[in-house]
Amino acid sequence: MTLAGWIFLLASNLFVIGLLAFCFYKCFSSAQSADSIHSPLDIDTRDEEK
Repeated sequence: MTLAGWIFLLASNLFVIGLLAFCFYKCFSSAQSADSIHSPLDIDTRDEEK
């Protein structure tokens, strides 16, 4: 493999790993995401109002 092939291979792998790390960081570091998750018992379906 040529030098350009190795550079492209390493750059693409670093990009994918960096994007994965960024997405994990955004998902797990957001304090707001824990507040927006509700279990089925927390959801008000308003079935019993009538």
